[in-house]
Amino acid sequence: MTQRTGLLDRLPDRKGLDRIWGVLPAARLVGGSVRDLLADVPVHDLDLATPEPPEEVQNRLEDAGIRVIPTGLSHGTVTAVLDGVPYEITTLRRDAETDGRHAVVVWTQDWAEDAARRDFTINAMSLDRHDRLHDYFGGQEDLRKRQVRFVGDAPCRIAEDALRALRFFRFDARYGNGVPDSAACKAVSEHLKLIETLSAERVASELLRILSGPRLAETITAMAAVRLLQVILPDPDLAALNRMLNCDAPANSLLRLFALCHENSRELSGRLKLSNADAARIEVWASDRPVLSPGMSDDDLRRLRAEQDLDQLVERSWLYQARLVGKPDSTWDRFRSGLQALPQPHFPLSGKDALAQGILPGPGMGQWLKKGRDWWMAQGCLPDRAQCLAYLAGYP
Repeated sequence: MTQRTGLLDRLPDRKGLDRIWGVLPAARLVGGSVRDLLADVPVHDLDLATPEPPEEVQNRLEDAGIRVIPTGLSHGTVTAVLDGVPYEITTLRRDAETDGRHAVVVWTQDWAEDAARRDFTINAMSLDRHDRLHDYFGGQEDLRKRQVRFVGDAPCRIAEDALRALRFFRFDARYGNGVPDSAACKAVSEHLKLIETLSAERVASELLRILSGPRLAETITAMAAVRLLQVILPDPDLAALNRMLNCDAPANSLLRLFALCHENSRELSGRLKLSNADAARIEVWASDRPVLSPGMSDDDLRRLRAEQDLDQLVERSWLYQARLVGKPDSTWDRFRSGLQALPQPHFPLSGKDALAQGILPGPGMGQWLKKGRDWWMAQGCLPDRAQCLAYLAGYP
């Protein structure tokens, strides 16, 4: 189905796009950009496809004075950069071989053949420079009905790339109507073994995007119903996640992941191969120290600020609220506001001060500084440098 639209008029700036079309007139906008133009939501990336092979695409663009980055020539992709804006341009392809993780592709000039290898009907549409929509699989109607369906045979699409099982639920959360496509759910449930062939990094990336998205409670429940969630995570606790969501906590995907797997949280980093920074945050949450409680005095809050990073304290407060209350709570709101209102306390002494007191580097210096810091903390982190030195006079 092909029809004229007014979609290009929705773009705030199409100068770069028009310049590319001047060089590659047969190219079309594809995938998410077309879908989001139709849905009338912000478009973040303008990706294109074209019948010309990637080397010819690169040569034509460079001859026109356009900067080109060969981001994936073996997969038919180059990136044109105009005024700092990247435009990914991919040669039309069809899959020659697939193994559930990777595909061997060959070039084609058949737009329908290229569309047939895409995941969902709403992502298989294209838009040409004349503002004509090309829709081979009913994506526009599915988008109108808020229905996410695989292109063609759902089992085949998942067999080509098992990550599409997770992507289905991510897209259904955003574009679906609350009732996931039964054929898709059946295909996912019958191909769970393929999930085990995926790299942990790919699974983690997709899962974290789901956890930061809309309609999370419905989506996670649907994933659990087909046993997909249980393949990915150890003993997921949906009730704990729902308590977090009921608190109206920020849409922090890592925090939601921890709530979902709090009983097995220390397994998460290795299982999903999370970054070192994310693994460190999870380790802090799992240790559950220092203890937090609403109604703490300003001295207590300063001590907390001196012991732990403010962001970590705020994140941990949401975990406490979810576990102990499970709903919006003004006492925990005041606790966070109190934490954030206080200036960051800093212990005013250092090794230089110890040296000035005649204390040489070594265990004695560490003990001197620790004694001073313990006293400073006991006083609510308020004493200044002179007061700390006065307290330590004559020690050791």
